[in-house]
Order: sequence, then C-alpha cells, then structure tokens
Amino acid sequence: MATTYNWKFFRAGGFNQVVISSGADLLNLDQLDQKLWVALACPTTGVEFDKTTLALIDTDKDGRVRVPELIAAAKWAGGLMKNPDDLLKGSPTLKPSAINDATPEGKLIASFARQVLGKDDTGEVNFDEAGTAAQTFAAKPFNGDGVVPADSASDDATKAVIADIINCLGADTDVSGKPGVGQARVDQFFDAATAYSDWWKKAEGDASVMPLGLETEIAAAAVKAVKSKVDDYFARGRLAAFDPRSVNALNRDEKEYAALGAKDLTSNHADIASLPLAQVGATTPLPLTQGINPAWAGAIAALQAHAIEPLLGARTVLTEADWSALVGKLAAFDAWNAGKTGGAIEKIGVSRAREILASKAQETLAALIAKDKAEEGNSTAVIGLHRLIHYHRDIAKLARNFVNFGDFYGRKDKAIFQAGTLYLDQRSCDLCLTVDDAGKHAAMAGMAGTYLAYCDCARKGSGEKLSIVAAFTGGDSDNLMVGRNGIFYDRKGRDWDATITKIVDNPISIRQAFWSPYKKLVRMIEERAAKQAAAADASANAQLTAVANAPLAPAGAAAPAAPQKSAFDPSVIALISLALGSLAAAFAGILGFLKGFESWQVPLVIAGIMLVISAPSMAIAWLKLRKRNLGPILDANGWAVNAKARMNVPFGGALTGVAALPPGATFGAADKFAEKPAVWPKLLLAVFVVWFIWAFLNDSQGRLYRWTDGKYGKPSVEVQKLLDLQNAQDKKDKKTADQPAASVASTAATAQPTVSTATNAVPAK
Repeated sequence: MATTYNWKFFRAGGFNQVVISSGADLLNLDQLDQKLWVALACPTTGVEFDKTTLALIDTDKDGRVRVPELIAAAKWAGGLMKNPDDLLKGSPTLKPSAINDATPEGKLIASFARQVLGKDDTGEVNFDEAGTAAQTFAAKPFNGDGVVPADSASDDATKAVIADIINCLGADTDVSGKPGVGQARVDQFFDAATAYSDWWKKAEGDASVMPLGLETEIAAAAVKAVKSKVDDYFARGRLAAFDPRSVNALNRDEKEYAALGAKDLTSNHADIASLPLAQVGATTPLPLTQGINPAWAGAIAALQAHAIEPLLGARTVLTEADWSALVGKLAAFDAWNAGKTGGAIEKIGVSRAREILASKAQETLAALIAKDKAEEGNSTAVIGLHRLIHYHRDIAKLARNFVNFGDFYGRKDKAIFQAGTLYLDQRSCDLCLTVDDAGKHAAMAGMAGTYLAYCDCARKGSGEKLSIVAAFTGGDSDNLMVGRNGIFYDRKGRDWDATITKIVDNPISIRQAFWSPYKKLVRMIEERAAKQAAAADASANAQLTAVANAPLAPAGAAAPAAPQKSAFDPSVIALISLALGSLAAAFAGILGFLKGFESWQVPLVIAGIMLVISAPSMAIAWLKLRKRNLGPILDANGWAVNAKARMNVPFGGALTGVAALPPGATFGAADKFAEKPAVWPKLLLAVFVVWFIWAFLNDSQGRLYRWTDGKYGKPSVEVQKLLDLQNAQDKKDKKTADQPAASVASTAATAQPTVSTATNAVPAK
C-alpha cells in the first residue's frame, strides 16, 4: 500500500513497531500498511479493557475488533476533536470547548453538553453524566433511531400488528435494547401480506383447486406425509404380481426381525419405520385399519380421516386405483401451492393478513416511525457524546495494544491482555492471561517456546472462578509441578487462590539447561533406588504375611523345622562382584583416558567433558529461547497477531521477578536451627587447590620452568638430563684444574668436544 504519511518506528521484541504519539498518527492509520500492524484482530472478551468501548468499536457485533473498525473509530473521534492530540491523553472527562463544533455532528454534541447538561466551556462532562443521559434518552419511546417497539404505540391494535410483524419477519433492535420494527421491515411485511392475499384469490371459489375448501390444505398435507411410503407399497405389489417368488424378499428377511428383537423398540423406531407399510402381496390393496406398520399407523389414520373419506368415501382398504384418483384430485392444489407468494407471513394466516391490510395499520406505523426519527438530532447528540467520551479516554490505549505493543514492551503500563500477576515459588509472573479451555489453548500456545503453567483460580468467599495461563521466564522449573498452589492478583487487586493444573514444559534459561542432564541422572537413580526399595519392602511384607497365615501345627506335634538359610547368598556375592567389576572397569577406563593428559590439564578436561554432556541441552534451550515469542499465546486466545513478538532473555527476565533481598537489608539473630556447614567440601577444595598447584609445579613438560626462566617449577626430563650432564662436566673441569698442567692439557683436549656439545645444548637462562 502506498503511503504519503511520514511514520516513525521503534524496535522492540525483534521487530519494527510504529510510533503512535499524536492525533495525526491516529487519523492516518488507514495509510499504515497492515503488514506493519502488530495485530489484525482482538477479541472483545478476555481482555482488561472497557467492554462498552469495545462494543462501540465492534460495529458488526461479531465479538472481535478488526483493523477497519479501529481505523473508523479513530477517524470519527479525531474528526470531532478540535485538537486530535487530546486523544493521546486518555482523559475520562471531556470539555465542550474541545469538541469540534464546526461539523454538524460536533455542533449537536457540543450543544447538548452545554444546554442539557449545563456545562460551560470550562466545565467537563464525565462518564457518569454521559452514560446516564444516554440511558435516559434510550429508554424514551421515541429516541431517534427509527425503530419503534410495541410499547411506543398508544393502542392495542397497533401493538398487535407490531407483534405480528416481529413474529413473521423478526425484529429490529431499538437503542434501548427492546425489539421493534423499522420502516424497511414494515414495508416488507405489507408487501408480503398483499402478495399472500393475491395468491389466495387465485384459488378461492375454484373447486378444482380447493375441492374441500380451506380443508384442502390439510388433506394435501396428509397425502404428502405418506406419499413415498404408499407408492413403495404398491410398487412392491406390482413386483410380487410379476414374480411370486419375490414375495418373501419384498416383505424383508426373517433375520431382520430377529435383529429387531434384540433391541429396545418403540412404535416409531427408525428400524420399524423402514419396513414396508403393510404385508406385500400380488395386487393386494393397502389395509387402512388393521395390519399397518406401527410406525405409520398414525399417518395412515390421518390420511383416511382428512383425505380418503372426504374425497373418496369411507373405506377399510385402499386400492392402487383409488390412490391414483386421490392424488389426482389434489394435483391442481399442489400446482397452485407450488407458486405461493408472500409465504413469510403465512404464520398469521390469510384472514389475519387481510384484516391488517384493511386497517390503517401501515399509515399508523409510518407516523410512529416518523415521530421517532424526528428525535434523530437529539439521538445523535446523546449517543454521540457517550461514544466520544469513551473514545476520548480509550482509543489511544487500544492503539498501543493493537497497532503496536507499546504498553507491553514499554513496561510502564500492563498490556490489555495481561490479566494480573501470579505469585508462586518465590516468583512473580506478570505475563498472565485468562483462558477458557486450557487444553485447547495449550495446543497452540505450546509453539511459543515458553514455559507455561495453567492455573485454576477461585475466590472462596464469592464463589467466583477463572482459569489463567502464566509464563515463567525466570528462575528454574525444579519446583514447579501440577498441584502447586500460589496467589493470583487480578488487575483490580483482588486475590485468588491459584493451583497449577497443566504445564507446557519449555526451557527457562541456559543455566537450567546446563545442569538438566545431571539432574535427570540423579532423578533416575533416585527413582530406581526407590523402586528397588519398594520391591524389597513388598517382598519382606509378603514373607511376613505368609508366615502369619501359615496353618498352626496340631497340639503336641513337633513344629516343622524351619528351612535352613545359608549364611550368605551366593547370588548376592556374584552381583556384588559384577558391580565392583563394572565400576573398576569404568574407573580404569577413565584413568586410562586421563593418563594421556598432564596433571594440571585433568581439571580442564573434566570441565570440557561436562560441557560436552550439557551442550545438546544448552543448544536446544538456546534455540527455543531465541524463538520464544508472544504470538501463539495470544492467538490461542482469539487474537490475530501479525508479528513475531519475541521475548528474549533480558525482556523475559523483566516479565518474571525472582525473589531477592532488598537493598540495605540486614539480618537479625542467627538461625538457631540452621544446619552446620560441612567441613569436607572445604577440605576437598583445599586439597584440590594444593594438588593443582603441585601438579602445575611438577609439570613434566617444564612449562612453568620455561615461562619463569628457571625461577619456578621443574625443567622437562630432556632439559634435566642436559643440566645433569653439564653439572657432571663442571665437576670434571674442577677436578682437572687440580691436576698437573700436562695432565690438564691432555684431559682438556680429550673432553673439549663433549663439553662444547653439552654446553650448546643447555638452554640459556
């Protein structure tokens, strides 16, 4: 969509959002490409917003506010304000001087505020005044909407006609909420009544169309009710006459009756109604009094009373020729009936229709509607003021929760979809929404990548109940489970008892994801140990029960000797040996793996292994946290979110508050029941530090020795050998210096190459 308006944008939630900061922005919303709107529709229920305002904006009354409706509301409200920027203030009062009285509608609204409500230019109309005026005016018999309820008429005859119109064609709704009729519905009724009366004139006095007069319609209805079944009966009779072997099959197989016998039957049971109308025989007439299918007995009796006897005379059976004659006598009526006009008013009958047409009801209703429309100016003023003051307060707030999510990402005011705050597990969750069906909501909301807890809330004193979903975006999920209780505070500050009933599990943080594999391992070990303990306990209880239930030995008889139990169970020893062997093998494998590393590198290797174990869980958590967004949560509540409204880690942390001591907090007396801190963790830490330093100082590669130029640490094995060789040579040199000169010269000549080689190999210090 091409745009001529210069928009400003801000970035929040990972996408661009338009800035709504002036009345001009609201008036030009029709020029904003809908692809840039955050939402395209929102429900009128389940949101923390004035229901009356939403109902006024929802002009098609489908329970949803859509883009065109919001645009129309903004343009209407902005056009009635001298300064459209006033709409951004969200004020609950409206000054008559602020209304644009240069427009006809604005002039009517401003005049009503001044003259009827007695407000001068400095006065302000509040919500109560505007609402009371609208209710009072709407309750009047004539309120300018062009719809007249029955109680607007002064005589019973006109009230009865209004009731007949509503009965036949439905009602228009008066602004008071009462059913009534407008001019279009009145015209439709009288046109239909005229057509219906003219259609009846074509048949009146024609014996071929009405052989029984007004009773012909009843006779035709009786024939129509059984026509397909009677035709079926005579067709079967003709087939039986063609081939007598078909009689048994035409009357249905005996097995079908056996199947019926196993059911609970009534005379009008569907399976009975599907059977032939009577026993079929070759050219056998249809019995009318006995032998009729029970499901059709009533319809055949009506046929005999209303059609056969009046048109054919008294009979106990009906031949196929009689049936053809009966249908023929009503053929002209059926043709006339197929061309019916004005059938919408058939409910009241032709006599009542002609009675109304002969009266002056149409002129009377037209006069009443005209009298009501004469109040149209007052209606525009009163209803318009009520609507304008709602938009004056609410239209900008709705835009900040529809066109953009300024309130949600701005964190100054709660968004209209936020129902309150849930306090549970030392956390406060601000992103809480009301839900109607937790299971249905979770199916869609689970794609948001957010940890969701569905809670049933109740106020025991009042009996009120509601269901909410809360997003946990901070802390961890270790202590969150179905059945946990908390307190929910709604937007009015009322507290509700909340109980978790369903959880959609998604990562809350990368820190939680790092420890997740180890917590799962510990949980698995605990569960397995618990199962084994339970199994052992059950076995012991079973043995005790067997002993207690054993039959007592006869008096004087020796008690049976107890079975000898060996001092130890060889299978237990075997299991222990197998377990110790497995542990030893695992430990040996670990030592073998770590043997290839230097002592000081072992802690780093262990840390790396832990990181590798946690890496998949952390990667999955990172991907989900990166995609975590608000859209599916709102879509599941009936919104049409048009953007991927992300909730990254920093913003998620702002949505969930984790318990922390306030600044400047101090502790009083020490906890006398506190557990004494264990010494062994500190000892282990000290041993680890000493061992690490010792291992680093004794590094066989001599890194510390090289890095400190030989001041600290030990040299590598190769360097140590060279140093030892040099020390040995120094001793020889000293010994040679103490020998006679000739001996020294000889020794020096012999040792010179070796000393030179050793000296050159020693690294400089």
